[in-house]
Amino acid sequence: MVTQKPFTVKSVGELLVGYGYLEPEKLGEVMSRESYLRQSIAQARSNSIHYSPNQQYEALPPEIIAEMKFPLIHEPSQFINEDLIYELIARQEGLRYIKIDPLELDSKIVTGYFSRPFARRSNAVPLDEKGNDLYVAVANPYDVEFFENVSRITGKRVIPVVAARADILKVITEVYGFKKSVSAAEASVEGGLDVFNLEQFFKMKNVDEIEANDRHVVNAVDYLLHYAFEQRASDIHVEPKREFARIRLRIDGVLHNVYSIPRSIHPPIVSRIKAMSRLDIAERRRPQDGRMKMGLEDREVEVRVSCVPTAFGEKAVLRVLDTGEMLKDIAALGFDGEEEKKYKRLIHEPTGMVLVTGPTGSGKTTTLYSTLQSLAAPSVNITTIEDPIEMVLEQFNQIAVQRRIDLDFSSALKYILRQDPDIIMVGEIRDPETAINAVQASLTGHLVFSTLHTNDTVSAIARLQELTVKPYLIAATLNMVIAQRLMRAICTECKQESWLNQEEISHLGLKTSDQNQRLKSWYGEGCVRCRSTGLYGRTGIFEILEVTDRIRRMIKNDADVHDMHKVARQDGMTTLRESAIKKLATGMTSYEEIMRVLAL
Repeated sequence: MVTQKPFTVKSVGELLVGYGYLEPEKLGEVMSRESYLRQSIAQARSNSIHYSPNQQYEALPPEIIAEMKFPLIHEPSQFINEDLIYELIARQEGLRYIKIDPLELDSKIVTGYFSRPFARRSNAVPLDEKGNDLYVAVANPYDVEFFENVSRITGKRVIPVVAARADILKVITEVYGFKKSVSAAEASVEGGLDVFNLEQFFKMKNVDEIEANDRHVVNAVDYLLHYAFEQRASDIHVEPKREFARIRLRIDGVLHNVYSIPRSIHPPIVSRIKAMSRLDIAERRRPQDGRMKMGLEDREVEVRVSCVPTAFGEKAVLRVLDTGEMLKDIAALGFDGEEEKKYKRLIHEPTGMVLVTGPTGSGKTTTLYSTLQSLAAPSVNITTIEDPIEMVLEQFNQIAVQRRIDLDFSSALKYILRQDPDIIMVGEIRDPETAINAVQASLTGHLVFSTLHTNDTVSAIARLQELTVKPYLIAATLNMVIAQRLMRAICTECKQESWLNQEEISHLGLKTSDQNQRLKSWYGEGCVRCRSTGLYGRTGIFEILEVTDRIRRMIKNDADVHDMHKVARQDGMTTLRESAIKKLATGMTSYEEIMRVLAL
């Protein structure tokens, strides 16, 4: 247990100075602005979804110092943040520091000792209990009176664990909110739930509004969506099992288990999701697709919903379509310098066809949407055919495939040609008729973008031939084929140097003159920002096949794909493997991630 000590901007600042993270003159600067910063933080944080606006927010010293965004002395590209400050406080006092994940906690322990108002007021929350020891996450480990009071009330020895105040407030929101809503919903599910008469657009409530609402399933879904958005999840899976239902989130392309809920409340939660996306909640035997738009503070996020019947009930998958992630500048997609120049040059051709290939989840839609956005202008008519429409955007004229009325890719493409288009995007070429119509559209003076499911660029030419497109038509229309994958990037805050041994170098397909030679690489050690994974965010790797005159002649002559691949390499094509190795050499990704994505 720590002793009573001052918890002030000066004392915390001196700690940072002592550890070499802050210059003494910077401490004087923050102390001179302390009053202004305290007021500014209080005003901003009082509107946070994790704090009640009915309480006056009092900024703590780590928050005040972090607000100045001082660069680290030895790493000017990084800043002093709350997590770093709390880690140093824990180290100084010989305590454990923790980055809390709200949905991994035992709600009975978290909510069993403190009321929500007391937890908020104390900036503390119980984490675990072992025998007579109660582990409590605190933002102020020097408050001895608080520990004595909790020990006297609970009859347990209090073991402080240091955590950032923002994380503690998040726990209070998620655990007291989501898990208590689940428990209340389980108790009230027999009485039925009002899930009708809901609008398609939903403005996410702040914490107080959620608390004031006694519709427990509605609350639970709102909390779940809040958590998924904060964790940058691209997909939310709600999966029924025999004894329980499981919730998983896909973050940076990888699924993570986050919570198990009682089996009895799975149907009403799915019904709430279906009602929000305007699906038929009475229909549980057939697959259904819907969508909704969520308003969260100053953001709007589209969510695409898919429900399918499984052995134990309906599974719902919510795909989060964040405009900030789906629409990027071409330079932010992951191209290197030469690739970006080539890509920008070829997408500005007035006619022809551009194909993007890769498996599901390889970022094809992001590449196409970002490309179309870069080409959009008042003088350009862009029309898309999608199944389904991934994200509704005003810059394009978007058509959704509707097979019930025989509006598929092929038939929609015929009608689009009567709409005076300049650029056409076909969501996917799946059948011979769509392939032939797409080629015909590019022959008649249009620029056509589409996707194919092939592993590399040259295979796309063979796939078009399988779809009965004549070789001379492919040669006349095809401008470029891109194969792509998404790789997780190394977290910049815990990036460390490493070395590849000879076996790892061999796995990458590289050769060295010296058998004892090692190559420098990087990896993520794991930190609070990346949830101890060492990886944060994703970047693309690309193989760009420019259809040069030599390639056109080979296509016309129905040459073997292996021969075309050799010629493309001679013309300067970089393979996916080589693109990945470039990312490794520049420290953007790790050896293990290359092995995972390319299955080398």
